Amino acid sequence: MTEQPSKYRFFLINAFSLAPGSGFQLRSFTGPKESQIYNYPDVAPFLAGIDWDLHPGAPATHGNWPVMRRQDFTSVGNNRLPLVREACAGGRYNAIVLLGGGDPGYMEAREIGRDHRIPVTACAHAQMHVAGLLGNKFSIVDIAETHNMQMYDLVLRYRMTERCASIRNLDYPLPSANFPDERPIHVERERALAGETSGMLEAAVAQSIAAIEEDGAEVIMLGCSAAYWLQPLLQQRLAGLGWDVPVLEGFRCAIQVAKALVDLGVDASGLAFPGERPAKWRRKKVF
Repeated sequence: MTEQPSKYRFFLINAFSLAPGSGFQLRSFTGPKESQIYNYPDVAPFLAGIDWDLHPGAPATHGNWPVMRRQDFTSVGNNRLPLVREACAGGRYNAIVLLGGGDPGYMEAREIGRDHRIPVTACAHAQMHVAGLLGNKFSIVDIAETHNMQMYDLVLRYRMTERCASIRNLDYPLPSANFPDERPIHVERERALAGETSGMLEAAVAQSIAAIEEDGAEVIMLGCSAAYWLQPLLQQRLAGLGWDVPVLEGFRCAIQVAKALVDLGVDASGLAFPGERPAKWRRKKVF
C-alpha cells in the first residue's frame, strides 16, 4: 500500500550555526537533522506525521558564540531571512517554523511568508499565545540578564504586557567572546538527566514557584531555547510539589501552532502584513 503524503510539509530553521571550536555543546551543527534539534527525543512525538526538513541555521556573523544581546539577535535574524525567502519561493513547504527562543527575524519572516501565503511560526510568540489559552497570566523563566531583555522586548512587541506576570532570571548566561562558559548549561542538563543535582534545575523550580506565589503566574514558559531541556523535569518537579501548572516549551508550541494554521488554511492578516501595493489601504491606524 502506497504511503499517503503528509498534509504538513514544514521547513524548520535554526537561529544560527557556529563554526567548529565554538565550545557550545547543546546541539550539533552538522550531521543528521535529528541531532541538530535541541532535546530531539522530547520534540520527536510532535514531528510525527510531518514531512519536515531542517536548516542548521545561517553561519553566525556576530561571532562564534550563541546569541544573547539585541545586536546578536538582529544579526542572526537578518541572516536567516534569505533562507525563509528561498523556502517560501520553492513551493515545497506549507509552513516555516523558526527555532530559537528569542524569535530573531520573526516579524520580517512573517512578511515574507505572507507574500507566499505560507504561515511562519516562532517559539516565544507561539508559547505566549498558547499560554493565553491556558491561564490568565504567564511568567517566563529565562537564562540570563541580557537574554531577559530580549524576552522583555518580545512581550512588548507581541502586546502581552497584560498577560505576562514576570520574567524570572536563572542567571546561567551563555558563553561569549569576553566571558567563558562559567556554568555550562549542557553540564547542568547532563547532571539533571543522570538524576544528579542540577543547580539550573533547582533555580528553575525556585523561580517558577516564586512566579506562581508572588507574581500571579498560572502558566510557566521557558525563554531561551538553551533552557528548553528543563520542560519535562520542571513540569514533574512542580507537579510533585502540588502545583498543577502547565510548563511550556517553544519548539513544540511553534510546531503545533504551525499545524493549526495549516489546518485552518490561514497564514497572517494582509492588513498586519500588507504587500507592496495592497488593493485596499487604511487612512488611519489606531492603538
